[in-house]
Amino acid sequence: MSVFHLSVVTPDRMFFDGEAERVIVRTVSGDVGILKGHAKYVSVLGIGALRIKTADGERIAALAEGFIKADKDKTLILASACEWNHEIDVSRAKRAEEAARRQLEAAKDTAEQAAAEARLKRALNRIRIAE
Repeated sequence: MSVFHLSVVTPDRMFFDGEAERVIVRTVSGDVGILKGHAKYVSVLGIGALRIKTADGERIAALAEGFIKADKDKTLILASACEWNHEIDVSRAKRAEEAARRQLEAAKDTAEQAAAEARLKRALNRIRIAE
């Protein structure tokens, strides 16, 4: 299978920088798959899984929001947060889920409700990817 250069960058680190055969990521419009030779593409990322297939196999990570820019030879993902499935602290993610549910119940306006819903989605995504 043909490869292309993939860079995944978060505010904390260069999460991934190497050759990939395929990447599948959640955009705000749904999942998108990128292969070598992809047409120019830019999109906003949502909360979901990031799947990277390399010659060594497929790796999965929890991704929370950002942007993707792809063309025929390279793809760049700028993510707010990204964690490999084995890096996720499930007990911490479950505590975050419980806190987000409490915040959602206590929300006094739509802004607080939207913020709590986003925290809940991130926590649930991390739990799903880790398990």
